[in-house]
Amino acid sequence: MSGVESGSDDDPVSVADIEAARERLRQAEAAVDDYGESEARAVADAYADATDLLTEYEGSATGTGDFAAYVEFQDRFLGLVEDLPEDLPTRDAFEEASDLLDRRRLSESHFEQAREILAPAREVGETLDEREAARDHLQETRRAARRRLSTLDDEIQRRKRLLDLGEADLDAPTDDLREPIEAYNDAVTDAFDRFRREASARDLLDFVSATEAYPLVEFSAPPASLASYLDEAAVGSEPLPTLVEYAGYSRSKLDHYVDDPDRFRERVATNETYLSRLDATPLTVDWPPPVAGRLRRLAEELVSVVARFADDPVVARARRVRNLALRDDYDRIRNAAVAREELSGEERERLASGAVEAELADLEDDRERLRSALDDVPSA
Repeated sequence: MSGVESGSDDDPVSVADIEAARERLRQAEAAVDDYGESEARAVADAYADATDLLTEYEGSATGTGDFAAYVEFQDRFLGLVEDLPEDLPTRDAFEEASDLLDRRRLSESHFEQAREILAPAREVGETLDEREAARDHLQETRRAARRRLSTLDDEIQRRKRLLDLGEADLDAPTDDLREPIEAYNDAVTDAFDRFRREASARDLLDFVSATEAYPLVEFSAPPASLASYLDEAAVGSEPLPTLVEYAGYSRSKLDHYVDDPDRFRERVATNETYLSRLDATPLTVDWPPPVAGRLRRLAEELVSVVARFADDPVVARARRVRNLALRDDYDRIRNAAVAREELSGEERERLASGAVEAELADLEDDRERLRSALDDVPSA
């Protein structure tokens, strides 16, 4: 591969890795085919049975130990070998081991020698194990390659995004958008802070609930238990900062300010975080601003929502923000704002030098070669 940094793969899989995994499986399959599938499995089963017998009787059938165990071992091992098909691969290794063990007295060294004699049969069984391991390895390599492709897709999109930003007119008058948006944000924040301080908590939460009809004004809905409590309780007529202050009182102190301290603590104190975080953020416009269509729809909703608590000058500022989206040069100025916000100095240098275009070409080449290599690999 080209060596372009992906930024997320510690050890990214390469086309060579896929080819090596595929070749490993090919060789493993060929090794099994040299014996035949059924024959290889028969040898593996026979080897497992033989080594199980060696392990089972090594302690009892050796030396001057249990004569009955010795006789039983002889019968079972010799019987195992006699029952093997005449044309079974490595049958001669089983026969040699049987001849070694057919003696009046057995020692532990005879058992070790028998295991060594049976090594060819073990190797046949290992071809099956290696084939299975090779299959698993190839499938894991495929999965790693797909993860790598996902990373490459992300990196390609990042380079394309940089190139798009690099086409922005950085001399565009971004203050034409920034100044009215900042003026609106400051005004609506001040107005909402005043509303939050002065309105009853009941009216404030009613306002927040009403914004659910405006999907782009993303206030979190008040907890139902809190809203219903403030609708009914006398303390709901207090402004929100007062309720937040009460929430920090002890029960004995709270008893002087609310009718039912336990219910207050249950409904209000448990929602103190929600109340404390209730601010003007959902009413503000981000910088850089959204695309023209979304800004227009958002500002139309803001005009309606802000008019519920703010005075006419604040609503007028919201209308000016809405009108920004109608400018013929909005997209050009917005793109410049986005580019100024997102592009670092180093990225600008890479764009100017052509490095980003070169990286994109390398990444796309890497992706195409990796895809082609994956297409040549069976899925199972």
